Order: sequence, then structure tokens, then C-alpha cells
Amino acid sequence: MNTATKNLEDDRVHILKLIDVMEYVSLTDNPDVNHLEQIVEIIRNFADGLHHAKEENLFFPLLSERGFSSTQGPVAVMLHEHVLGRNFVKGIAEHIPLFKSGDKAALNEIFRNMNGYAELLRNHISKENNILFRMADNALSESDNNNLLIKFAEAEKNHIQTADAKKYSEQIKELASFYNI
Repeated sequence: MNTATKNLEDDRVHILKLIDVMEYVSLTDNPDVNHLEQIVEIIRNFADGLHHAKEENLFFPLLSERGFSSTQGPVAVMLHEHVLGRNFVKGIAEHIPLFKSGDKAALNEIFRNMNGYAELLRNHISKENNILFRMADNALSESDNNNLLIKFAEAEKNHIQTADAKKYSEQIKELASFYNI
């Protein structure tokens, strides 16, 4: 059965693959700057821009209506971790121009932020998949799930204006293929 949590978990398959790419890239001596910029774009437009938007604007508010607190407990932790993730991505993005201009020390900051993001997201996804989503599956009705799936489809259609989510999953596959991941 397709549910809201399954939809969100499906997004994560691609996000986890991107994290694999990030971890691999962070082990290289001279990463392709275009790949670094592409990683930031994918995170900002897909992982954060679409996936987290579905959670923050649709899923978590409905969970609040069903009795989940947004100020403490699992939802509050997830929201806080979204902010932490954005800070890591900002750190990556801010150091790419410095690296492009020849500042080799900026690469250390890029990699530090990439690895911080990767570690955060692996733990975040595990908590959501194994704790919050299982709690949500018990709290949401079939009608809740159907309504969320409709709203998720609308969000996917409306949020990404230059392309659709498939573009980003294809870009992730291409990056993974490039690095033999």
C-alpha cells in the first residue's frame, strides 16, 4: 500500500545515494568543482527544497493535528536537524567559490561540511524511518494518507519549476556512476 511515509522513504533512496557520493568525493584530493556545485543544487532543490518541504509543510503539520508535538519529541528533533543540515549545505556552498579561486584550505571546509551533512542525514533518516514514520503509520488514517499523497504530488508538480524530481534522481545516478558507487 502506498502511504505518505512510503513516499517520503522513496525520496530517501536517492538522498542516501547522494550521501554515498558526497562521502566518496570527500576522500578525493581534487574534486570536480562542477560536481560540488551539482551536489549543493540537488540538496537545495530536491533533498531540502522538495523532500523537506513535503515534511515541513504537509506531513509534520498533519502529525501535529494527530497529537504529535512540534516543540518536543520526534517531530521537533527532525525540524531541528533540518536546520542543522541547511547550515552544513551553506558551509559547502560558501566555500566552493573560495576553492575555485585557488584557496586549497577551503576544500577542508567543504569536506568537513559534506561529512557533517552525511553523518547528520544518515542518522536523521534512520530515526525517521525506524521511529517517527512507524509512529505516523499508526496515527494516520487511510484518508490522511490519501490526502497527503495528493498534496505530495501537487508539491512535486509545483515546487520544482525548472525540472521535476526525476531530473534530480537521474543526476544522482549519473554522479554515482561516475564515481563507481
